[in-house]
Amino acid sequence: MSRGQVIRRQTPAAKALRGLLYAVLIVAAVAYLMPLVVMLLTSIKPLAEITPGNLLALPRSPTVEPWAKAWGEACTGMRCEGVGGYFWNSFAIVIPAVIISTLVGALNGYALTKWRFKGSNLVFAMMLFGCFIPFQVVLLPMAQTLGWLGLASSRSGLVLVHVVFGIAFTTLFFRNFYVGIPDELVNAAKLDGAGFFRIFWRILLPVSAPIIVVSVIWQFTQIWNDFLFGVAFSGHDTQPVTVALNNLVNTSTGAKEYNVDMAAAMIAALPTLVVYVLAGKYFVRGLTAGSVKG
Repeated sequence: MSRGQVIRRQTPAAKALRGLLYAVLIVAAVAYLMPLVVMLLTSIKPLAEITPGNLLALPRSPTVEPWAKAWGEACTGMRCEGVGGYFWNSFAIVIPAVIISTLVGALNGYALTKWRFKGSNLVFAMMLFGCFIPFQVVLLPMAQTLGWLGLASSRSGLVLVHVVFGIAFTTLFFRNFYVGIPDELVNAAKLDGAGFFRIFWRILLPVSAPIIVVSVIWQFTQIWNDFLFGVAFSGHDTQPVTVALNNLVNTSTGAKEYNVDMAAAMIAALPTLVVYVLAGKYFVRGLTAGSVKG
């Protein structure tokens, strides 16, 4: 053992405290995961196994028929075409909205930190205020705006709505991240003759991977899970999967098929679950990287 090496022995009280902490964390994890477990078990049970009422019982005859019906046959209002089409509607809305809002937020954060102009702090404060505006307040003005632009009840209209509301958050993320990047890098590039966009693409963007991940995960989750804008600004053929899921659950055509409802809910939740499982640790790292200064 080296001279500088120290042997640390935990006292019984410390061990007990650590055990208590682990127990609390395990209980919390089980409590949070229990609804997901119930949904998954119910979605693969035949309806005859659900009606007795034991939600936690393992399926005796597992089946994927509820998933198939939820995807392509379940009734969501007047149509019985499942949630499959609405699932792809959500992707058609989420992908461009996430890309545009992230790119615009990066440009805004870059301009507000490295190309300061008179009134830049006021502009940032006004954009930050946008993070706290309740969605319900803007429903009528946004509907009028979409009507004037000819984008009412369209996917493009929903993309625009989510981009507008996402820019405030993405600007905040990138602004706080770019504050920690030395101004000397940008000033040196300016002396070499690099312009606004060249500095952004060659210097700022290559080091922005952590905060890009934060922005993408945040925007993807917020837009995918949105219901209010989806039900207010979409037509029947452009509704996102959250609206279709609500219509499916509230549509009654005989016996209530809880297994189909749970399968549809799992289908709607899968993309966000996958995103967090694959990139959740990068989300935390990105937030930490942008929290040192700002």
